[in-house]
Amino acid sequence: MRRPSPIDREKFLKDNEILVSKTDLKGKITYGNERFIEISGYSEEELLGAPHSIIRHPDMPKIVFKVLWDGIEAGNEVRAYVKNLAKDGSFYWVFATVTPSYDPKSGKIIGYFSVRRAPNREKLSLIEPLYRELLSAEKGGGMKASGEMITKFLEEKGVSYDEFINTL
Repeated sequence: MRRPSPIDREKFLKDNEILVSKTDLKGKITYGNERFIEISGYSEEELLGAPHSIIRHPDMPKIVFKVLWDGIEAGNEVRAYVKNLAKDGSFYWVFATVTPSYDPKSGKIIGYFSVRRAPNREKLSLIEPLYRELLSAEKGGGMKASGEMITKFLEEKGVSYDEFINTL
């Protein structure tokens, strides 16, 4: 499926709306609630089995997803501000909480569960400049450069990524 070209039109979630999706271990979508399907602009058939990255906006630094994946693969709950790309090229910001799903018998991770809600716009104004800097570093020096930048940023603040997001 061809990825859309981004356009400068934002869609907004209402404060009481929640987007839900589930993926398998490789990040392929196995479930999406009605509002997730609606805001993404894709049909349920297009989303199911597709990689969750189908909605990844090119303005998102890859290092943020690496931090997210490292956390959930280790069995942790991870929160992140994410700019998503809809099928029509518009975008929508979310505050995501991603958790591993476990097999009740074996206790092994069998997939991931993501609940997303409207971001706090004031906090988003702090995230956007950081993401622009990380993306710029990635364009110039790849993931290594953005990884070093986010590590330095967090060390200067004396917090982990989760602590930073949770204390915004």
